[in-house]
Amino acid sequence: MVLEQTWRWFGPEDRVTLRDAREAGATGIVNALHEIPAGELWPIEVIRKRQEAIRSAGLEWTVVESLGITERVKMRAPGWQQDVENFIQSIRHLAECGIRTIAYNWMPLFSWTRTHLREPAPGGGYTTRFDVVAFAAFDVYMLKRPGAEAEWGEDLSREALRYFNALSPAQAEELRATILDGLPGGHTKLTLEETAELLRSYEGISPDALRSSLREFLRMVAPVAEECGVRLCIHPDDPPRPLLGLPRIVSTTEDLRWILEQYEGDANSLTFCTGALGVRADNKLQEMVAEFAPRIGFLHLRSTQREPRVDLEIESFFEAAHLEGDADLIGIIIELSREKHRRTSLGDKRSLPYRADHGQELLNDRERGAAPGYPAVGRLRGLAELRGAFMMAERWMTEGK
Repeated sequence: MVLEQTWRWFGPEDRVTLRDAREAGATGIVNALHEIPAGELWPIEVIRKRQEAIRSAGLEWTVVESLGITERVKMRAPGWQQDVENFIQSIRHLAECGIRTIAYNWMPLFSWTRTHLREPAPGGGYTTRFDVVAFAAFDVYMLKRPGAEAEWGEDLSREALRYFNALSPAQAEELRATILDGLPGGHTKLTLEETAELLRSYEGISPDALRSSLREFLRMVAPVAEECGVRLCIHPDDPPRPLLGLPRIVSTTEDLRWILEQYEGDANSLTFCTGALGVRADNKLQEMVAEFAPRIGFLHLRSTQREPRVDLEIESFFEAAHLEGDADLIGIIIELSREKHRRTSLGDKRSLPYRADHGQELLNDRERGAAPGYPAVGRLRGLAELRGAFMMAERWMTEGK
């Protein structure tokens, strides 16, 4: 087995180029056809055109992130079967082109969520942050979601009101845009009115109902993926808590265990994201890697720093430097090296792609204006650190520990 260094690229409009990715040391590219709306078919000629563009830069498109899942599939609303059929045919087209790792998520309505995109980082530069008070202020006093104040509680709602009242009009608009305009690779832009309407459509969708939809989805798509030699890798919730009254079912050890039980083959695998899962203190990442390693098909390696408050169940956090923060990436990398040796001993020659997920804005990153969370220098630093850690873990594994 080979641990493959990859780099997320958002296509021809990305200000971080394929040349940057190659010079950072990546060999594989993580990409998606973001111009095609979720639920629609990915034509094979469009896949091949993007693939050739990547190959012309001396790289290979090895991971799709993400092949989108529509809200009507998650809710099993009218039209969901056609969306799944298009997903299945897109799997076949990707496999025909030799792309056999597909990441997806099951987060209702919103993908990864932050309240601040360029907060000063402790060591200099800028980072992304999720502030629970700011999010509560958005939920209760900007979106005005029915029942939100009761869910957040009287004390936090009062604190959120003080926060909201202190915002200038420009700051309020920045908070709205950060949450609703969509982060890279996430949901599309939404207005407050559209968000409220979509939330109403989820009324009555319980965690069990969302699990039932995921079970049915896997029943339909996983056998096709298995036949094509494709790994479907589900991404954890980010943050791994319910937001806006929506259920989230990919947040804990028990959640991942349940998902993997729904289809036993490799086609049903994990995108193991140390940053998303690491936000919860009750997620013991090293133990989770040890348990789930045989079913990990893609790795997002990053670290978050929690800002816990004893009076709150949900945590504020920021994106730390890759080898800092709450995730013990060195211990995790040692576990992954053990898995590499296990797979190699079994004759498994497939690669396990990993990427330095997210990154702080460093040096001239801000002037370049890359997508939030995806700067060039910050990710180059992260990939270099991870590469060195994997090399040391490999030596430790092979030269006597």
